[in-house]
Amino acid sequence: MAYHHLCSSPSSLFHDRLSLSASPKPRPIRSSTPSLKPLSPSFQSKTSIQVSHVSLQDPITEGTQNPPKLSNSRYPDGKTASSSKSNVWVNPRSPRASRLRQLSYHSRYSSLLKVAESLDSCNPNEQYVLSVLSSLGNDVSEQDAVVVLNNMSNPHTALLALNHFQRIFKKPSREVILYNVTMKVFRKSKDLDGAEKLFDVMLQRGVKPDKVTFSTLISCARVCALPDKAVEWFEKMPTYGCDPDDITYSAMIDAYGRAGNVDMAFTLYDRARTEKWRIDPVTFSTLIKIYGISGNYDGCLNVYEEMKALGAKPNLAIYNTLLDVMGRAKRPWQAKTIYKEMTTNGFSPNWATYAALLRAYGRARYGEDALNVYKEMKDKGLELTVILYNTLLAMCADVGYADEAVEIFEDMKNSETCKPDSWTFSSLITIYSCSGKVSEAEGIVNEMLEAGFEPNIFVLTSLIQCYGKAQRTDDVVRTFNRVLELGITPDDRFCGCLLNVMTQTAREELAKLTDCIKKANPKLGHVVKFLVEEQNDEGNFKKETSELFNYIGSDVKKAYCNCLIDLCVNLDLLERACELLELGLSLEIYADIQSRSPTQWSLNLKSLSLGAALTALHVWINDLTKVLESGEELPPLLGINTGHGKHKYSEKGLATVFESHLKELNAPFHEAPDKVGWFLTTKVAAKSWLESRGSPDLVVA
Repeated sequence: MAYHHLCSSPSSLFHDRLSLSASPKPRPIRSSTPSLKPLSPSFQSKTSIQVSHVSLQDPITEGTQNPPKLSNSRYPDGKTASSSKSNVWVNPRSPRASRLRQLSYHSRYSSLLKVAESLDSCNPNEQYVLSVLSSLGNDVSEQDAVVVLNNMSNPHTALLALNHFQRIFKKPSREVILYNVTMKVFRKSKDLDGAEKLFDVMLQRGVKPDKVTFSTLISCARVCALPDKAVEWFEKMPTYGCDPDDITYSAMIDAYGRAGNVDMAFTLYDRARTEKWRIDPVTFSTLIKIYGISGNYDGCLNVYEEMKALGAKPNLAIYNTLLDVMGRAKRPWQAKTIYKEMTTNGFSPNWATYAALLRAYGRARYGEDALNVYKEMKDKGLELTVILYNTLLAMCADVGYADEAVEIFEDMKNSETCKPDSWTFSSLITIYSCSGKVSEAEGIVNEMLEAGFEPNIFVLTSLIQCYGKAQRTDDVVRTFNRVLELGITPDDRFCGCLLNVMTQTAREELAKLTDCIKKANPKLGHVVKFLVEEQNDEGNFKKETSELFNYIGSDVKKAYCNCLIDLCVNLDLLERACELLELGLSLEIYADIQSRSPTQWSLNLKSLSLGAALTALHVWINDLTKVLESGEELPPLLGINTGHGKHKYSEKGLATVFESHLKELNAPFHEAPDKVGWFLTTKVAAKSWLESRGSPDLVVA
């Protein structure tokens, strides 16, 4: 029959593209869910996977395929072509050649495509549909019906055409094929509900669905972004005696992953690696996302590398997924590498690419890289969302890019697609506050109020920091009272900001801030009162301070301890400062401040405030003095590591201040030319200096 030739040809219209793969091994039906074979040993296995560009998610464009070649096709004149006749060459310019072209099935196929096009554009009314189909004449074959339905895109007229074909064929030999190609029309329209209703009608007529029926429904669910429905239809297959092939299984890796059944997705992926299934790029992309969501960022890269090793070419969507995952992993250097590889392979970045890069560089505080991406987006006329603008502004606040932030803020306000929100204003206020620019910060607050946003705890914390830097203690107190009036509960960071302001405030005004801290955090207030009022009850001070550190969050403990030590140094309370440093070490707030090796003893100050660093230096010098007094030898080299960074809103870093302080002490430590942030001295120089010193007083820089 003609059906046999059409189904077996590469351009078969009777089967979905899924059926082009090798027939799967028969699998016994043991449950309502397709059975699984044993898993592969491990992810690191070098088992290869076949990669297919066939995807259940992608609709098939049949019109681009070659016309089917039939052994006994009917020509429009009713004659049949016999394969037994000899081939005769005909001059293509002769009138006979023109007549033969009219008689060929190619001409018939072209006319069927025109009928499909007409059906798509006509009214979904039976009368109009029959009028279009009448052009086919009375001698319509099932193959003609399949070609027409397969090339349609209007599901409403496709149903009417299907009903007409069923009436004229009475008992089609392969009626399931007619349903399958009609179902594909619903897939093209992303109408899963209509496809499911057609499936019910199919069952009511007694037509048994086949593998292609289910693969079409599964792919329809995928293009409709309904992975749960894809899983539901996949798990119905055994009920109807249908076994999935490897391409369907591969597609289900994507569906299970999107549906949240990660274990099943990984199980199928293990099988894919063992049984060499063909996997489409969409599925690889989903696997990368699954690993990313689970926090297994190395797993994302492994899938990517395995994909390349199989000869599969990543598409733009996969590159964008990888860039997004590397951004969430805070691995901007890997995002850079992937982006470079993407452009080298001929892909041009789109909006999603730039958005992923901005998030990756912004979160990691790669300031210059983030600004370069921003400028490139603006040059290409790409609009940013509020979230992307806020990511840039938050990064600018963290790295101290004040001028750049103002430019970005003005660009955002002039944008027609998005306007500043409370987080936008908060970042700008933080930038001005850290720079001590009071009038600018107050201007942004007023602009925020005019835009309808009330100041939140973050904004008010920044304002207190701003007034503190400007030595405007009364404004600090006024802002604190405003927090209470708004019914906002001061959090650990807010109280830490008040404590930091105290380290910058003149002694005679500390009492005003002490009252604020008592109201905000009574435990912190008790500790501060001990210091400001210089109370001598040593036992209570240690007890109160320990309780405070056990009460506050772990993310603010070091900041609190640094500020308390700074306050002690400012008030010339050296012993209290040493007690706090010792307490910080015992509670593991600080770690590895002092380190010793056979060749070098070091003092590591990188994570300390200036007051805490000076206190640690004082303690270290005392320890070195005790070593000499005990007769123990010093190592050949002694070093102080201050780090090489500077404060983001200041030109001075700890190294600059410490260099000046070491000169005041006449200490023999000198900055190492090949190790930035390190001050080194020899055993001989250190011993001579320590022996010449008297009482090691702490000098405040």
